[in-house]
Amino acid sequence: MAAPSTGLPPNPAQATPAPLPTGRGIELVLLAFAAVLVTGALALVEANQKQELTTQLLFVGAAFLAIFTAAHFAVRRFAPYADPLILPCVALLNGLGLVMIHRLDLANADKAAVRGADPAVELIGRQIIWTTVGLALFIGVLALVKDHRTLARYGYTAGFAGIILLALPGLLPSAISEVNGAKLWIRVGPVGIQPGEFAKILLIVFFAAFLVQKRELFTTAGRRFLGMELPRARDLAPLLVAWGLSVGVLVLERDLGTSLLFFGIVLVLLYVATERISWMVIGLTFFIGGCVIAYQLFSHVRVRVQGWIDPFADFERTGFQIGQALFGLGTGGVGGTGLGAGRPDLVPFAESDFMLSSLGEELGLIGLAAVLIVYLVLITRGLRSALAVRDSFGKLLATGFAFTLALQVFIVIGGASKLIPLTGLTLPFLSYGGSSLVANYALVAMLLRVSNAARAPLPRRPVAQVPIAEAGTELVERPK
Repeated sequence: MAAPSTGLPPNPAQATPAPLPTGRGIELVLLAFAAVLVTGALALVEANQKQELTTQLLFVGAAFLAIFTAAHFAVRRFAPYADPLILPCVALLNGLGLVMIHRLDLANADKAAVRGADPAVELIGRQIIWTTVGLALFIGVLALVKDHRTLARYGYTAGFAGIILLALPGLLPSAISEVNGAKLWIRVGPVGIQPGEFAKILLIVFFAAFLVQKRELFTTAGRRFLGMELPRARDLAPLLVAWGLSVGVLVLERDLGTSLLFFGIVLVLLYVATERISWMVIGLTFFIGGCVIAYQLFSHVRVRVQGWIDPFADFERTGFQIGQALFGLGTGGVGGTGLGAGRPDLVPFAESDFMLSSLGEELGLIGLAAVLIVYLVLITRGLRSALAVRDSFGKLLATGFAFTLALQVFIVIGGASKLIPLTGLTLPFLSYGGSSLVANYALVAMLLRVSNAARAPLPRRPVAQVPIAEAGTELVERPK
């Protein structure tokens, strides 16, 4: 017997809403696709270099599949609504980096055999270890940071710790902090880390929290000049502090890249928080002034600039790296020489500072453009999370993280292609190096945490069901 109809429309509060798609299935498929591409690239490298497939292929492929499967289940567990494209992009970039590092290991082993010397230390094993450590930190950050907004409480602590990490290598003796003329490291025996890679994350947290608290201070209008509302003189203190710290890094650590990266992050966060172009104009004025002062005072800056203007004037010394990188890019042309068929090992630091030229030689313009598109997707998805998240701190935090990756990629590409002077930064996730890789995985974990908050459904408040006969009445005044 059918239940009698009440004649009333169904109560929407009683209907069970359909669960929102999390995108984890898409993420898993894309991770599998990345694993197929990485395995195929490894096979091409070994076929061209060794004319056979070795057990190293199975080792690298299995390690890649295992660690990113663990990362996927961690995201599924701790950030189920996070953007499904961020982790696959990172995995593909990391995998291509492993392929090129393995390819350079094979080339170095062949050169050592020709000279009759002992084979060089294989970097691929170390990079896999660093990748594992980075993903362990990635999982740890996702598990411990349940809500990105809690970081705002520790903004000043993060800023203080970031400044200490940024300045520490410059204050330590050169014997444990200097490598290739730059004081960026803390080395204990064979192990070394770059504290500045972790400092940038802490400083982004600090500036995001600070700008949210003091937003009214920075949006207070000062005088108008050329159609712009200039900030008051007393409100310029954060920009002056950032400029001073950037110059201090340049002086103490002789590191142009970190100085440029740090100042650029602060400038962009100021602009996003205030939406005033005057901050950009003032910041760029400070930047140009700092460049002129640094060129006049510091010899290592002059060497970098002169090598950038004409690398072939002193090719054997200051222009050798950039010159060889340009030759490699020219050799690759549009289609590239093919994986394992070029000579990227002729460029010094091909596995780290000049990974771009290594990829450009063997993948060509087409392959290099594809890699840059992957970076573009990663950065735009980060910025999309910044737009979608509901709190101001999350917006600034995600913007800072996404822009850090974008600016770092631009600086590295500009240096390797002779657009700007060489800086010593490395491509995120692609280049060899433990500190950069581990720190960037922590950065991506925070980006996924913000993305999860942006895409998660809002909690529904339960509505008490009251019978119509007992429901209260409400008086509504008729508008006159």
